[in-house]
Amino acid sequence: MSHLLPRYYRLSPEVVQALEISAPVVALESTVITHGLPFPENLKLAQDMEAEIRQQGAIPATIAILDGLVQVGLTGEQLERLAREANLRKVSPRDLAGLILKRESGGTTVAGTIFLAEKAGIRVFATGGIGGVHRQSDMDISADLPQLANTPLIVVCAGAKAILDLAATLEYLETSGVPVVGYQTDEFPAFYSHTSGLPVSVRVDNPEAVIRLAKAHWEMGMNSAILLTVPPPVEVALSNSEIEAAINQALEEASIENIHGQAVTPFLLRRVSELTGGASLRANLGLLRNNAKVAAQIASQLSHGAIRMVA
Repeated sequence: MSHLLPRYYRLSPEVVQALEISAPVVALESTVITHGLPFPENLKLAQDMEAEIRQQGAIPATIAILDGLVQVGLTGEQLERLAREANLRKVSPRDLAGLILKRESGGTTVAGTIFLAEKAGIRVFATGGIGGVHRQSDMDISADLPQLANTPLIVVCAGAKAILDLAATLEYLETSGVPVVGYQTDEFPAFYSHTSGLPVSVRVDNPEAVIRLAKAHWEMGMNSAILLTVPPPVEVALSNSEIEAAINQALEEASIENIHGQAVTPFLLRRVSELTGGASLRANLGLLRNNAKVAAQIASQLSHGAIRMVA
């Protein structure tokens, strides 16, 4: 597999072996490490997500850019470097060539990870929440959405981040032909909360059904991702009213402080955590681990050959 990739790719031996024998592999993003939490909490989360995947019999492939190279599957030392090092770049697809040229390092966003994972031959990716359409401007749209529209991957998430305009985000996904699939739910999760009042396009209840849906979607000639939305675990989920009050206050503060662009999401997530006394952070950590587990179960089912996938 690795010899077919651009020379900038470096797949870990474990990932190479897994792909060669069609063993289950789950891609993970790295901005959750570089821009999500302070050290050492970020390192522990990365280790916990990889452990969840291994417990399901799959191989974790955390993706990042290190010294201008695309690293697919990180060593313990590389994970710690990402967790400790300050001022790393936040890497979306538009940033890849620049970082490679300058031999810089950074954490890959959802969009960046989706792009790189699919090129490496990985079919399943786990994250927390995708980006989407921002509440204060319908022109502020995450690169995650067009990437989902153009990459055949199973993306496991807890919906879109609750700080976004969820209805507008779903409209964009519908227009782009991306199936928004509820995993054991008929309603689009609101990241921290189980419910948003918005429907999914289809419901599935087990990993095999996810794979059958993806197979049918791609056999029909569609090239978009399957967005599998998983509600947060009951023990960490928050009520809509609690989280909305915190989000609205954080949005007002971001406007006053003139925070915009890529800085908006990290600011809002941090401020919402402060306003909820850490409850939103606990929900975020819980759903990330749960999504990694569900993604690994899907990848394992896929690799066992119960259902053959198409390219």
